[in-house]
Amino acid sequence: MGAHAIVQGSLNIDMVMTGRRLPARGESILGASFATFPGGKGANQAVQLARLGMETFMIGRVGADVYGDQLIASLQAAGVRTDAILRDKEHGTGKGWVFIDEAGDNYIIVIPEANMEWQVEDLAPMTELCAGADLFLCQLETPVPIVDRALRQAKAAGLLTALNPAPAADLPADLFQHVDLLVLNQTEAAFYAGRPAQDARQAAETAAELRERGCGAVVLTLGERGAVACDADSAYACDAYAVPAVDVTAAGDSFCAGLAYAMVKGQDLNSALRFACACGALTVTRAGAQPSLPTLAEVRAFMQEKGRAYGGQDHI
Repeated sequence: MGAHAIVQGSLNIDMVMTGRRLPARGESILGASFATFPGGKGANQAVQLARLGMETFMIGRVGADVYGDQLIASLQAAGVRTDAILRDKEHGTGKGWVFIDEAGDNYIIVIPEANMEWQVEDLAPMTELCAGADLFLCQLETPVPIVDRALRQAKAAGLLTALNPAPAADLPADLFQHVDLLVLNQTEAAFYAGRPAQDARQAAETAAELRERGCGAVVLTLGERGAVACDADSAYACDAYAVPAVDVTAAGDSFCAGLAYAMVKGQDLNSALRFACACGALTVTRAGAQPSLPTLAEVRAFMQEKGRAYGGQDHI
């Protein structure tokens, strides 16, 4: 089997509402629009990898319902291999309720359903898929014991292992030793490190602290302020690209997949950080989760336009 990526994680149908602001407690307000989009952190990251040109296999669970049909169809349309997605006849497909305000910020509640019904035997496809694979990418919208087991198996098979530990959850102390690339945001970093990271300097210190738990490299995203990264050699920073924000849903997923893709393709962490920031920036300029994820040609053109096609920012 040829080189490829494996994504283990969640698949959700996103119910997206837009409005000027969130209502106050007990208040009813009029919204602006409503739509449904295919989503879920795992599925989003798989689609992004596929749109960047990487053969990608998704391992996940959906319900035996119309939403499951829609999610599988969306993955297949993006070129993601869906053979290892299970149809759960007892639990429905996961759902994400998303509210987006006029500034483009989002507020999300996820109802996992089938995503949290994993059994150990559901990971059976990992054995075959790991043969010849380059990358394993996962998140925490499925049970932690399943993620832990899958990470260990992928690491033992020699894959680059990437974890987006979101939503934040208590993890086994030695799990990080099986993670080559840890990618998280400020909220998640505060949970795992026990202190906030308000600016690039604090973020670099937090990333270095988290790396001491056994990760190969740690990348911490700072929203409109860019991202920082820390590996065995140094700490790096990348400013965010200035773009008009339409919908930030899936921007983090695009960033994670873009970062992992760039590193698998041989870029160093500094250059991969810039590529990932470009992926995330393009994503926020469009509505919806998977519909907003860019292709490799779009990312390259965007970086060329912004004058960041090569090189990286100075070390912190």
